[in-house]
Amino acid sequence: MRVKAAFNKYSRVGSMNGYSGAQAARMLLDRAGLHHVDVVQTAGLLSDHYNPVSKQLALSEKVYHGTSVASIGIAAHEAGHALQDATNYGPLRLRSKMVPLCSIGNTLGYFVMVLGIILLSASGGVGIGKTVVYVGAGLFSLVLLFQLVTLPVEFDATKRAKQIVVDAGIIYPEERHGMDKVLGAAAMTYVAALVTTLLTLAYYLMRVALASRD
Repeated sequence: MRVKAAFNKYSRVGSMNGYSGAQAARMLLDRAGLHHVDVVQTAGLLSDHYNPVSKQLALSEKVYHGTSVASIGIAAHEAGHALQDATNYGPLRLRSKMVPLCSIGNTLGYFVMVLGIILLSASGGVGIGKTVVYVGAGLFSLVLLFQLVTLPVEFDATKRAKQIVVDAGIIYPEERHGMDKVLGAAAMTYVAALVTTLLTLAYYLMRVALASRD
């Protein structure tokens, strides 16, 4: 809600130079010598992302065409990921390698934990249920690990974005306030996701502890 509110507010604040998000991204990529990275439009709201495999920087429609400080900020953030990729930024490489593990943990982990709790309840706190919950928690922990690695990747991309748009003359320093608000709100979504995963793990492990005590 905070990201959408910030984007909606500052998407109505046009940049003085009038560059669109797509133009800003292209300028930043070319400035860094990344002419091989394509800037494309993708469907969805705030579905912007950089794909290090296909070397594509995908911007949602409002960001791609928008000339607001919000659109430029998001485009610059994604360009920051492309710069990370070009400089072999360690956390980004690690995160890319962890994507398959995260998918497994996210798909199976929660299901296995729930199954374990059901078995634990059916057996009165004894039997294999506890082990099943621990296995599920181990799988779900892969999601937590992925999110931990994601934090420095996202915060670094935001830091780069705030600097390169000014250095490139795309926006002026006095226009940075709105952009910073949007990117700051977006960065906090990754923190919120990590906390949610941590609380989910704590909840199921607490259920096991209570069942064992009973």
